[in-house]
Amino acid sequence: MTFDLVANDPHSKARAGVVHTDHGAIETPIFMPVGTAGTVKAVQQRDLKDDIQAQIILGNTYHLYLRPGLDVLSKAGGLHKFNGWDRPILTDSGGYQVYSLSGTRKIKEEGVKFRSHIDGSQHLFSPEGVMDIQRTIGADIIMAFDECTPWPCEYSYAARSLDMTHRWLKRCIQRFDSTEGHYGYSQTLFPIVQGSTFKDLRVKSAEFIAEQGREGNAIGGLSVGEPAELMYEMTELVCDILPQDKPRYLMGVGTPANILENIALGVDMFDCVMPTRNARNGMLFTTQGIINIANKKWADDFTPIDEELGGYVSTFYSRSYVRHLFHSKEMLGPQIASIHNLTFYLWLVRQAREQILAGTFREWKDKMVKQVMTRL
Repeated sequence: MTFDLVANDPHSKARAGVVHTDHGAIETPIFMPVGTAGTVKAVQQRDLKDDIQAQIILGNTYHLYLRPGLDVLSKAGGLHKFNGWDRPILTDSGGYQVYSLSGTRKIKEEGVKFRSHIDGSQHLFSPEGVMDIQRTIGADIIMAFDECTPWPCEYSYAARSLDMTHRWLKRCIQRFDSTEGHYGYSQTLFPIVQGSTFKDLRVKSAEFIAEQGREGNAIGGLSVGEPAELMYEMTELVCDILPQDKPRYLMGVGTPANILENIALGVDMFDCVMPTRNARNGMLFTTQGIINIANKKWADDFTPIDEELGGYVSTFYSRSYVRHLFHSKEMLGPQIASIHNLTFYLWLVRQAREQILAGTFREWKDKMVKQVMTRL
């Protein structure tokens, strides 16, 4: 994997670039739809390509390891062949999912023992094992195995966790560099900066991660409940340390405003379940603001969901009709809303890229943060 830095915004730290992988190029800044179990919920691959214009999607090591399992994925020829997605894929290492199983897992130096949420069976995730699993899944970009600390978090716990995450990273790198991909194309490993919301720990981690010299780097452990101002403070601190010539991926973030503000701080890649999860609850993000489609005010609004956005579902279906689908509990409602919200998120980062290339990002961002977060 390689990264070309194309432009820097003159009035912020925003950048535009291109990530090159064996499954195609990714223009940054980019938002990556989350396909946890090998599918972006309620969205077909054709819609991801044609309407949403996704350039890369995510899978999750924990979920794919449990179902369909490594045997099926290996026989299929990897996740790309299994789900029919021929563009880049990134896999999260499962660290966050294991962390969220707080009642059924034990973290030790060896790795993490946990019980499956499906059948209660016991498993071990070690740094080496997670590298092997992600080799079998076959994503273009794979993530190091880390511990995602909760917020709030005691300093002593965050410090101990960080040191272990760094030791685990060295083991991940050793295993990754001593093995080959299974399917004839290259994979790359991103380390993850941790350290909770403690400045000295974040600096220590960012410096350690930068020293590893990998093709890209991630920032984890944010957007876990801390105030947005703290997230921005930690992100800026870390981005100022991580290499300029490598893509930076802020994991699990976030609202449209979060994405725009973090682009301004130097982040290149984002993912979040928000556009699809909120879509299933009837929240629609639009170019003019946020719609709660359940509200009665949309009952006789026969205008398209978002004419300015473009895309099939956003311009074909009316707000009134989508509200009717939700009230009738028709599954088409959440499907339309999911495609629409992802179309909006990808539109937003494309617009950001255009503004960076034009040197007008900062002024546009300040206007758009207010506009897209307005409740309609």
